[in-house]
Amino acid sequence: MAKKGKGLGWWAFAVGLVLAVIFGYSGSVGLSWLLVLLGLVVGFLNISEKEAITFLVASIALMSSSAAANLTVLWGPLGNILGGVVTFVAPAAVVVAVKAVYETAQ
Repeated sequence: MAKKGKGLGWWAFAVGLVLAVIFGYSGSVGLSWLLVLLGLVVGFLNISEKEAITFLVASIALMSSSAAANLTVLWGPLGNILGGVVTFVAPAAVVVAVKAVYETAQ
């Protein structure tokens, strides 16, 4: 993360991760928009240009493992938690990828 202090980006990440686990464990999908919103905040505020590649590779690993979990026996709470984390991380990954393409094009 770009800043090590406890600014808005840090809190968005911490709250988003906790909510992703809670929503995933409980099976609640009604507030997924909140995870998407927090993911966007994290993408804009937390990930620096230097950290973009590492973040994007980790995001790809999370998203592909979530897809694989849907094909295997992880249909229970663990699969739901992973789905919640992906719902939180995917918008941040889109923001970071667009920022990286923009920076590369300059």
